[in-house]
Amino acid sequence: MHILYYDWDEFNGEDCRDAMRRLGHQVDTIRLNRGGFDMTPEIETKFKEQFDKRGDLGKRYYDLVYSFAYFPNISEECQKYNMPYVSWVFDCPHYTLDSHTNNNSVNHIYVFDKDLYRLMRKKGVDTINYSPLGVNAQRLSAFCEELDQETGDQVVYQHDVSFLGSLYDNEYNFYDQVECLPPELKEYMDKVIALQERIYGHDLFTDEKAVTDAHIKRLREYIKFEDTGKYEIDYDNVIRDILRKKVTVNERHNILVEMGKHFDTVMYTKHDAKPLAGVVNLGIADYTTKMPLVFHRSKVNLNISLRCITSGVPLRVMDVLAAGGFLVTTANAEIEEYFTDGVDLAIAHTPEELLQKTAYYLEHEKERKEIALNGQRKVFEQFAYTKLLPKILEIDVE
Repeated sequence: MHILYYDWDEFNGEDCRDAMRRLGHQVDTIRLNRGGFDMTPEIETKFKEQFDKRGDLGKRYYDLVYSFAYFPNISEECQKYNMPYVSWVFDCPHYTLDSHTNNNSVNHIYVFDKDLYRLMRKKGVDTINYSPLGVNAQRLSAFCEELDQETGDQVVYQHDVSFLGSLYDNEYNFYDQVECLPPELKEYMDKVIALQERIYGHDLFTDEKAVTDAHIKRLREYIKFEDTGKYEIDYDNVIRDILRKKVTVNERHNILVEMGKHFDTVMYTKHDAKPLAGVVNLGIADYTTKMPLVFHRSKVNLNISLRCITSGVPLRVMDVLAAGGFLVTTANAEIEEYFTDGVDLAIAHTPEELLQKTAYYLEHEKERKEIALNGQRKVFEQFAYTKLLPKILEIDVE
């Protein structure tokens, strides 16, 4: 198959292209000066040039266009030429999915969160499909082997407890930017946010017993959005995502500060993140080289899932396990569906359990190493790109 791959400098692009090539596909990349998601003359011209290419017997050269993330303008251009467009989304939320183009007949869109998949299907988006996220098993297996050879096949640890990810304590923490909420409404929402911090695996913001449609309607009176007409966005759900992100801000802050009180704890995040007592910020770790090194050489890696991911396995979980790292993660439905607590990783259902399991596994090295090996084996066997891509790229080629 000949694949035209849209490369927008996404961190996992080369891993995916490598797997495509090892599966026997011809992969060419296309790059754009993309300032947004609207159609531009450059997009029309560049894609037309590629779509006009012909191979043997005059057959169209490319069989499909592929991208990580969903780009409405690429879908438009593919629709015009009846070119299949495969999109694999690793972010949640991902609001371009609400574009009026989402039901274009050429689309083959994959999301990693079953709740999001069911929501989009309920909205009538028939082009949405489900797939967990993947890793480059070959690259990471070789990477881990080289690391261990450097130290006589022994894992040499750099950190006791590591967290790699965003704290969202910046301009993306929209909830704290809203200054005009009525006191009684803010007090109530703050209580729900605090309660959600303590509950894993159940989303209070879609639970009518906790947050009603009336609550969301009142919040929308004070939180305004620009409606361009290009998307059919469910702004009630955007409000819920703002609240979920605020939970994540609080949760990551509180858990990491508590970890810092008890353990040698580091975080890899932006240098301008607000400092946390007892936690050393070592900056951003490059995805391809530094990140798997951190995961492999930390005794305990933490995954504190973004609460907008209500059921899916975050890519960070796959990345930690694929690097041979030991993981303690907050619980959700699909993590517990795909992985076994105490066998592949450690799953916590409360903040206290997260702390307790971290302490336990720091003291039980043999058990921790066996679990890390099991987790890596499972990810390589079930979630390697070479395992998942055949289904994702399975389209009817003329």
